Amino acid sequence: MQDKSINILGIETSCDETAAAVVADGRIVKSSVIASQTRLHEKYGGVVPEIASRAHIEKIYPVIKEAMAQADVAKDDIDAIAVANQPGLTIALIVGVTAAKTLSFAWEKPLIAINHLHAHLQSAMLSEDDLQLPAVALIVSGGHTCLYDYHSPLEPELLGSTIDDAAGEAFDKVATILKLPYPGGPNIEKAAEKGNPDAIKFPRSMLGRDSLDFSFSGIKTAVLYYCRGQNMKGENKVDSMTPRQIADIAASFQAAVIDVLVKKTQRAAEKIGARTILLGGGVAANNQLRIALQKMCDSDVPPKKLLVAPKHYCTDNAVMVASLAYYKFKAGLFADLTLEPKATG
Repeated sequence: MQDKSINILGIETSCDETAAAVVADGRIVKSSVIASQTRLHEKYGGVVPEIASRAHIEKIYPVIKEAMAQADVAKDDIDAIAVANQPGLTIALIVGVTAAKTLSFAWEKPLIAINHLHAHLQSAMLSEDDLQLPAVALIVSGGHTCLYDYHSPLEPELLGSTIDDAAGEAFDKVATILKLPYPGGPNIEKAAEKGNPDAIKFPRSMLGRDSLDFSFSGIKTAVLYYCRGQNMKGENKVDSMTPRQIADIAASFQAAVIDVLVKKTQRAAEKIGARTILLGGGVAANNQLRIALQKMCDSDVPPKKLLVAPKHYCTDNAVMVASLAYYKFKAGLFADLTLEPKATG
């Protein structure tokens, strides 16, 4: 007789996506519901924490209800409640954590705390049956750029992270400089399609020969100086630039960021003798990053396998939360009702 499937209800509110999902056995996605806040934050050019929190409060229970309905499950079919409690915007995380603790108490179900970044790694593993270890995992998102030595879903060891601006944050800020729409990442990529990536030699910050940390504030500043002059007193050249000139800046900026991401990943892979590269996070949806990492994997001796999160699971979602929670469920790693959100993790 086949064992009963383990159904996990996952909840994600770490930034500006209110999400819930039901996943069975860490792999079978029964539902995934996401309420986006992009339009709410668009006029501000970035996420406003107070607005995000209010939107989460309005959407959290309708989103959970819809996820349960789509999965065709009732509370008795749910084996545990999982929630991303770190890292993220505390004022946003608290909405998801409160909802998860409430359901855990009311339904008498175990509560599982999930690190949002570790969950992003799981997005690249949803359809993989035979992970070849050692593996290096690269997470590239709006708030974080990290490299991990990936042993198992429960054992990612941090190798390096950003010391200032994350890659996604740099994309958003450069998009603002170039007066491109929000969100910045996809619009930088779109503009770059018509540009020359070799037009402008923006700096690549490698932070030393052996460093696995990241720094993208320098390239952001380089783009700003290119558009406004070194003393920042000149007129904003963007107003008089042609679409091709904007495209060249976008393409050159994107190429520089990707160059650093790929070289750092290769450096980490050499350090631990990696056989596999995992890629997740919002910026993992960038086609040029995917292409560049695939070329790196193909050209290495021996070649490495690249596992990339599907594009619809690159941005924040609850599938990744519920999927990772399955492994914590099997290991008996539960939280209690004193669980609190953490801005860092």
